[in-house]
Amino acid sequence: MQVNLLSRPYLIRFNYVVMGYYHQKILEDLTFSEALERVKAVLKKEGFGILTEIDFKGVMQEKMQVSIKPYVILGACNPPFAYKAFQAENKIGTLLPCNVIVQEQAKGRIEVAAVDPVASMQAVGNKALEAVAGEVDSKLQRAMDRL
Repeated sequence: MQVNLLSRPYLIRFNYVVMGYYHQKILEDLTFSEALERVKAVLKKEGFGILTEIDFKGVMQEKMQVSIKPYVILGACNPPFAYKAFQAENKIGTLLPCNVIVQEQAKGRIEVAAVDPVASMQAVGNKALEAVAGEVDSKLQRAMDRL
């Protein structure tokens, strides 16, 4: 089902929402650590390795002396698809890896959001790259479904 709210495309798919440039799902009754480990595990099942793990909360505390709820940015990469994307567009590294965020909204309520690679790759204007992005998007959608 597709609806248009405030001129932004929203797609409601199964049990999560695609918000124009990201996929989102809310996990209930989990600690932040449990949710983070679950996200890493489902990404691994879809062939994604975690290249980076940024403790955004820690960075904000250290650099800005501000306190925010737990928030981690995962840089997820599926090497075969990254290589296909590189073959189609050698500057694609500016858009890699696929970022996935895990953030606590409230105790026991964790938001997971993953970049929509199709939306982010449209700016490049390369049809071969769009096909690869579609394949990666399918894998990210399956990962979100498994959460």
